[in-house]
Amino acid sequence: LSPTSSSNEASDMVPIQPELIVPSENISEDIKMILTSIRQISTTIGDIKQSNKDILGRLTSIEAHLSDSDGRLTAAEAQIVALTSAVSDLHPSRFLEETLPALLKLPEGTELSIERAHRSLAPRPALGQRPCPFLIKLLRFPVKELPLKSAREIGALDWEGHRILVFPDLSKALQDRRRQFLPVKKILREKKAKYGLFYPAMLQVTYKGETLSFGMVEDVEKLVK
Repeated sequence: LSPTSSSNEASDMVPIQPELIVPSENISEDIKMILTSIRQISTTIGDIKQSNKDILGRLTSIEAHLSDSDGRLTAAEAQIVALTSAVSDLHPSRFLEETLPALLKLPEGTELSIERAHRSLAPRPALGQRPCPFLIKLLRFPVKELPLKSAREIGALDWEGHRILVFPDLSKALQDRRRQFLPVKKILREKKAKYGLFYPAMLQVTYKGETLSFGMVEDVEKLVK
């Protein structure tokens, strides 16, 4: 290589100084804008939280109102059922007060004084089956015995082509006691003796002009024998 060329190359090999990146003068403005945006977002989030809180409060109020409405509806339904039952009871009471005295040929002016009357709790019978019986509660005991006595004396009762049976409402234990008299009652009927079974379980027999009362079936059996 010639000295000239070497000198020229040496003169061209100047170290390259890296450029210094100077921050833009707008960075501070950008940061301000970012901070402003962050504040706006924070404010928006706060508003959303408050809105959600308000909505939650309203939902809680609505739930409480619905719960109160459900309670009122349940109470109203119960009252409707009670009123329906009461109206249904009033209809049998009025029917029985008007029909039974004539049917049983009770003395004119007899008031049954029915405290409560309703159908039994048995399932509703199908068409053509025997209807559910009425249960009647009378206020006065003498009046209670009067329809039973009249029903026994008349025998078969008929109302508009329907056979009517009248029985005292007895507990199972008392019914069992009264059933014990069935065999001797059959014998008394065969002997054409006059008798009657009275509450609670007392058999009254008229024998040779004398009326006797028996609470034990064994005593009646001795009389029959």
